[in-house]
Amino acid sequence: MKHTLWLIILFFSLTSEAQNTIVSGAITDARTNQPLPFVSVSFPGTSIGVNSDSNGKYSITTGKTYTQLKFSFVGYRPVIRTILAGKEQVINVKMQADVQTLATVNIHAGKKKRYTNRDNPAVELIRQVIAHKDSNRMQAYDYIEYQQYEKLQFSFINPAPKLATSKTYHKYKFLLDNRDTTNLPGKSLLPVYLEEKLTQSYYRKNPEKTKKIVEGEKKVNIINFIDEEGVNNYLNRMYNEVDIYSNNIFLMTNQFLSPIADGAPSFYKFFITDTIEVDHKKMVELSFTPRNGNDMLFEGLIFITLDGRYAVQKARLSINKNINLNWVRGMSVDLSYEKNPDGRYHLSKSEMKADFGLNKNGNKGIFGDRTITYNNYLINTPRADSVYAGENIVIGKAAMQQSEQFWSDSRGRDTLTGVESRAYKNIDSLQTIPSYKRAMDLINTLTGGFKSFGPVEVGPWGTFYSFNPLEGSRFRLGGRTTPSFNTHWYLETYGAYGTKDKQFKYLFSAAYALNNKSIYTFPNNYIKATIQSDTKIPGEELAFEQADNFFLSFTRGVNNKFLYNKYYKFDYVNEFENHFSYAFEFKNWRQTPAGSLSFTNQVDGVPNNVPNLTTTEFSLNLRYAPHEQLVQGKLYRIIIPSKYPILTFDYRQGVKGLFGGETNYQNLFMRVDKRFYLSQLGYADVAVEGNYLFGQVPFPLLTIHQANQTYEFDYDSYNLMNFLEFVSDHYASVKVDYCLNGFILNKIPLFKKLKWREYISFKALYGGLRDENNPALNPSLLQFPTGTNGVPETFTLNNGPYAEGGVGIGNIFKIFRVDLVDRFSYLNNPNTSRLGIRASALFDF
Repeated sequence: MKHTLWLIILFFSLTSEAQNTIVSGAITDARTNQPLPFVSVSFPGTSIGVNSDSNGKYSITTGKTYTQLKFSFVGYRPVIRTILAGKEQVINVKMQADVQTLATVNIHAGKKKRYTNRDNPAVELIRQVIAHKDSNRMQAYDYIEYQQYEKLQFSFINPAPKLATSKTYHKYKFLLDNRDTTNLPGKSLLPVYLEEKLTQSYYRKNPEKTKKIVEGEKKVNIINFIDEEGVNNYLNRMYNEVDIYSNNIFLMTNQFLSPIADGAPSFYKFFITDTIEVDHKKMVELSFTPRNGNDMLFEGLIFITLDGRYAVQKARLSINKNINLNWVRGMSVDLSYEKNPDGRYHLSKSEMKADFGLNKNGNKGIFGDRTITYNNYLINTPRADSVYAGENIVIGKAAMQQSEQFWSDSRGRDTLTGVESRAYKNIDSLQTIPSYKRAMDLINTLTGGFKSFGPVEVGPWGTFYSFNPLEGSRFRLGGRTTPSFNTHWYLETYGAYGTKDKQFKYLFSAAYALNNKSIYTFPNNYIKATIQSDTKIPGEELAFEQADNFFLSFTRGVNNKFLYNKYYKFDYVNEFENHFSYAFEFKNWRQTPAGSLSFTNQVDGVPNNVPNLTTTEFSLNLRYAPHEQLVQGKLYRIIIPSKYPILTFDYRQGVKGLFGGETNYQNLFMRVDKRFYLSQLGYADVAVEGNYLFGQVPFPLLTIHQANQTYEFDYDSYNLMNFLEFVSDHYASVKVDYCLNGFILNKIPLFKKLKWREYISFKALYGGLRDENNPALNPSLLQFPTGTNGVPETFTLNNGPYAEGGVGIGNIFKIFRVDLVDRFSYLNNPNTSRLGIRASALFDF
C-alpha cells in the first residue's frame, strides 16, 4: 500500500501545475537584528496566515490575488508590505518595538542572551502544566462518555487544469472539476478519499476499560484494488487521535514528544508571547520550539489557563521545516477545549492537516485532513457492566447502512461542503469507467504481483524467472482463482522447470472458505488440501519473499545443498476478529537430497546411502495479536507496527508408521514479538523464541537455523550464517533491531542535513544437541553434511552461542538502509565471513 501511495504522489507531481503567490523571507528586530520567532504573517482581512519559525523565517502561499501582507507581533508595531500577485518573491522585514507597550522593559543591544531553563517564567509555567496533567486529562474521571464524529479526507493537490479539458481525460471531467480551493490556501484540492464515522465512547477508570461503539460509518476510496479495510487502518494510524496530555503523540508512524510531556523542558524552548482574556478568564499564550529542529518534535502555541488548574484551553502544533520526517512538507494539529460545569476542560475539536509530497518545496502531492468533534459529554455516570464488556471497538450492525438523515443529524456544525458531498457520487461513478479500471488493474499488477483475468489471476510475476546452482535457469508460471470464480472454492497452481536439473516442479491446492470470504483476506476460516513438489534450501526462510523470487537468486558464498520436497498437506485455519487464531495441519512429506547434499548413515559399520526421508506430522498453531492492525496484500500481510505483543505457540507430532512416516517425535515452539517505543530515542523491535524437540530424529528434522546468504538484510534471519550451518534439538534466541530515528545524527552538523537514521542490530542464539541426536555418537542416524573435501559444514551450538551484531544507516535517499554486520562467534567454521554489508529498502515516514 505504501508503494501505491508513492506512485500516486509521483503521478500527480508530474501532471500538476499552479500559479501561486509565494512570499518568503526573514523577520528581525530593527534594533538588535535578532530573528523574531512566532511573528504572525497574514493577508489583511483574511484568516490565511502563518507564523515565523524559530529563526524568524517564514513562507506563505496563496492562489488568490492579494496585494498586501501584514506582519504583527506582541510588543512590536505592525508592518504592512505590498506584494505582487501571482509571483514568487522575497520580502525581509525589520520590526520596530512599540515603545508604549514596552515602557517597563529594558532592551539591551548586543549579543543574544543564551536560552536557559533556569529562572525562566515560561519553563516554570510549563512545569505547572506538567504537574497538573493527571488532574486535567479525561482519565481523571471515574466514568466518562461522549459522542465523537470524525471525518478523514485525502485529496490530490493542484491537479493540472488542462487535464479537465484534455481529450484523453474528458471522461473524468466530472471528477476533475470538483475541487476545493478554500481548505489549503493557495492550492486546489481534488478529493479522492472520504471517510465519516460516528462513535459512542465509554471510559471506566476501575477496572480500566475503554469501549467504542461505531454507530455509523461510510467511505469512498479511489484506491479500490487493495485491502480496503487495511488501507483504512493504515490511514487512521497515520492520523491517530491526538492527546496532548500523553507524553508521546503517535502520528505518521512516528512518536512525537508532546510539548507538555514530563521531559519536555529538556527538548523544547518555551516563551511567554502574550496574555489574553477568554470568557473573562485570563490565559497565557505560550510559544514553543524544538531545541533541535531535526528531532521528532512540534513547534507552535498552547494557551494555558491561570485559574489554578493550568489546563490547556487551545493548542496549535506544527512541525519544523528541518524535521527528519519523510514525504511530509507540512503538518499541523489544532486542538480546542471547552469548559465543563465542574471547571475542567474537555477536548471539543481536533483537526489535523498534512501536506505530502516527493520534495519539500513542491506544490503537488496529497493533502490529508482529519477533523474530530466531541460532544454530549456525560461525567461520572456509571453504566451497566455489559456496556463495558467485550471488544474495545464494536461495529454496530447498521453502521454501514445509515441514512442521509442520520448523517445530517450526526455532523452537527461540521456539515459537508459541496465538494465533499459530490465526492461520494463522483468516486462511485469513477469505478464504472473502463479506462479507470484498466489503470487500476495495471497498478494492481505492479504492486500486487498478480494480473487479474476476472475469475483467475496469473502470478506472482516476480517468480516467473530465477536461477540457482541446482536448477540453473528456472521458469515458473502459476495462478489462482478469485472470488469472481467462486466465493467458497479457491484453487491455486503453478508449474516450474529447471534447465539444469531438468526436473518439473508443481503445486496444486484447493481451499474451501467456511465464512464465504476470500482466503486472502482477514479473518480466515477455511480448509485446504495441497500437493506440492519443489526444491528447498535447508534453513532458508526469508520474510516477505518467495524462495524463487528473481532478486533472491543473487547469493554469497557456497550455496549448493538442496532438497527435493514432495508434500501432501491438509490444513484447517480459523481466525477471530480479536486476532486470536488456531490452525491444524496434517502433513506427509518426502525429502530427497540434491546438489552436494546427501543422506548417509552406517548400517553394521558399513556406509549406506539413504535415498530419501519420509515424515508424517500433525501440528497445532496458536497465535494471539491483541489490537493488531494489518494490510492484506496479494501474497503477504503487512503488520502495522504497534506497542502490543504478538504471541505464537506451535506443537508438532511426528507419527512413525503412518503413511510411511519413519520417526516419532514431539516439537514445541514459542515466540514473542514486540515493538518498544522509546520516544525521542526511537524504537526497538524485539523477538524472543525457544524450541525443544523430544525424541531421536535425523538431522533434516532438527531445527535448521534460519540463515541468509543473500545480500538483503533480513530481520528474522542470521545474516552471516550459512545455510545448513547449525542445527539444534533445543534452543533459545533473542533478536533486536533498534532504530534511533536520527537521534544522534540529527545533532551533527552536515550529517543532519542528510536526515539519515541510525540502526543497531543484535542476534544471539543459544542451543545444543543432545547425545541421542548426535550422528557422531549414533552412526545409524543420517550424518551431518560435509564439503567436497570431507570437511564438516554442519555444526551444533554445544560450544557456546552464535551471535552477530551490526550498525547501519537508514533513510538514505528516504528509502535505503545499509548495515555493516559483524559475526562474533564460530569464526573458524568453513566458508564464514567475519564482516558483511547488507542492504534493504523501506518506504516509511
